[in-house]
Order: sequence, then structure tokens, then C-alpha cells
Amino acid sequence: MPPPSRLSRDKILAKAIRLADSEGLEALTMRRLGNALGVEAMSLYKHVANKDAILDGLLEGVLAEVELPQAGGDWEAELRRAAHSLHDALAGHPWACSLVMAPASSPNALGARIRYIEALLRTLREAGFTPTQAYYGYHALDSHAVGFTMWELGHAVPDPDNTVVEHVMREIESGAYPYLLEHARQHDADHPQTSFDFGLDLIFDGLRRLRES
Repeated sequence: MPPPSRLSRDKILAKAIRLADSEGLEALTMRRLGNALGVEAMSLYKHVANKDAILDGLLEGVLAEVELPQAGGDWEAELRRAAHSLHDALAGHPWACSLVMAPASSPNALGARIRYIEALLRTLREAGFTPTQAYYGYHALDSHAVGFTMWELGHAVPDPDNTVVEHVMREIESGAYPYLLEHARQHDADHPQTSFDFGLDLIFDGLRRLRES
């Protein structure tokens, strides 16, 4: 275990991310984090102001995983890559969606969010979109990446043998919900693309039409 003198903000945040990944944000207390690092909780305050500062550091770390669109590239390819990257980062840290949706209170976390927004807006504007079109385009892409991930995580079935799930499936298969049953069977079918990509295609189809007009 590292002694308190070897602690650093980066080391604390790295351990906090691993703890949140394995046990969720509810397990992330200063005492629990201190125990995981092998130090007293009070030692943490020399490097982080409080738990809110840790949460902002977690958000900063997750956003650092997002690949921002690069200037000069194909606008659609760059934005599609960024959307996938944000989705992957949030899906890899299921607790992060709630932090992304909450206002950032630290300069580092706020700066990471600002750089992401600026990169998307810059890509749209330099591709020829008007300010109004870039406004709509940014919100469509960001809300799809964040919203779809939240939907995906919310519909995950942690225990497929759960009796509640079995009851729901019996209801669906009773014949009273034919289209829902058809839809449920589609989840087991092979599709040429993911639902996330299908939604992106709809967004980019609309953006291309806006740009041409």
C-alpha cells in the first residue's frame, strides 16, 4: 500500500474510477476510497478538496477518453467517430452518464466539456453549416450519444433468470402484444448495423439535406 506521501490527485482519481466501475458511484465515499488506497480518508484532502472534486475529476477522466473530431478531415467521418467514442466512453463507465448530465463545478471538468462542444461546433461550421444548423446538429449528435447510452444501460438485464423478467416475457408471448413480441424477436436477429448507427444515419441524412439546402 502506498504511504500518504506518495499520493497524488491522478493516483486518487485512477483508483476512484476503478472503484466506481466495480461498485458504482454509491460506493465512492472518502473513507471507502481511502481504504482502497491504504490511507486515512483525511490524507485525501491534501490532494482533492472534497467528494465533489473527485466526481468532477471522474468526469474529466471519462471525457478525456473521447476522441474529438480533427480539423481538416471529412466532417461526417469525424463527427461519427466522436459520437462513437463518446458512446463507448460512457458505456465503459456506466456511472458517468449521471455526471455528464449534471453541471460541472470544477475548471478542469468544465474545460473538458467545453473542448468537446467547441470541437463539434467547429467541425460543423467549417463544413459549411450555418450557425443555426450547427446549433441543431450539435444537439442532435450529443443527445443521441448520451441519450442512447442511457437508454441502453437502463434496458440492460443484470439477471436473465430473474422471475420478473420471466413474468414479462410470458406476458409478451401471451398474444396480447403481437408487435412487441415481433420487436423482442428482432433483438435476437442479425442486423447489418447497430441501433446506435441507425440513429446516427438518420441524423447525418438530415444534416446533409440541411447543408445542401
